[in-house]
This record gives sequence, C-alpha cells and structure tokens, in this order.
Amino acid sequence: MTTSAPDSASVYPVAPTGIRRPAIIAGVVTVVVAALAIVLGHAWFAAFFLAGVVLVFINTKLVIRAVENVAAAEDPRKKLLALNSAFRLGVITVLALVAAILVRPDGLGAMFGLAVGQVILVLNTVIPVMKGLRKQI
Repeated sequence: MTTSAPDSASVYPVAPTGIRRPAIIAGVVTVVVAALAIVLGHAWFAAFFLAGVVLVFINTKLVIRAVENVAAAEDPRKKLLALNSAFRLGVITVLALVAAILVRPDGLGAMFGLAVGQVILVLNTVIPVMKGLRKQI
C-alpha cells in the first residue's frame, strides 16, 4: 500500500522566545493583583505574588541560557539539560512552598505568582503558534 506525499511540506511557525511582551503582561497583572491585595488588606500577598512572578522570569532566562549552551556544544547532552531544569524547578518550588507554609495565608501569593507567570509565558508561546498553524490549513 502506498501513500501519496502531501503537496507541500508542513512548516511550523516559529514560537516567540522573547520575554519582553510576557514581562509587560505579567507586570500589568501583578499591578492589578497588588492593588486588589492591598485594598483587601493583604499587602504581603502582593509582595509574594511579585516574588513568584519574578522567579518564573528568572527561571525562563536561565532555561534560555542553558538551552543555548547545550545547543552550542559539539556533543549536546539532553540529560544535563534535564537535570539542570529539574534542580532549578525543585529549588523554586521549595522556596514557594516554604513561603506558603511559613507566612500563611499571604505566602500563597508566591504559588499564585508562579502559576500566573507560567500561564502568561505558555500562552505567549502557544497562541502565535496556533494562529500560524491555523493559517496553513
């Protein structure tokens, strides 16, 4: 049984890797969350939320740097990259959990900051790619 080749090869759109736009979006979201938290009397929640968002962006910059280093190596090793990422995510998670446990309830802001920052980064990558794939159909 033979299958015919498609008329043209699929070309996947380039995913945006810059973090300027997601940083601006995260900044706006952080200001809104901070305003609400302060109005509700939880200024420390806003501070921990900001810390969570900042940790997400620091992690993103470190991931970009690690991937560039591995890609530039003569013999790229995925295992080293995976261990590096796992260690970094473990440290960030432990820091957020310590804040959430020790400074209840405002320390939960760190967990929410991590989650919101990550969602913003993922959506910044996924939405343009999905739009590009839709245009190909």
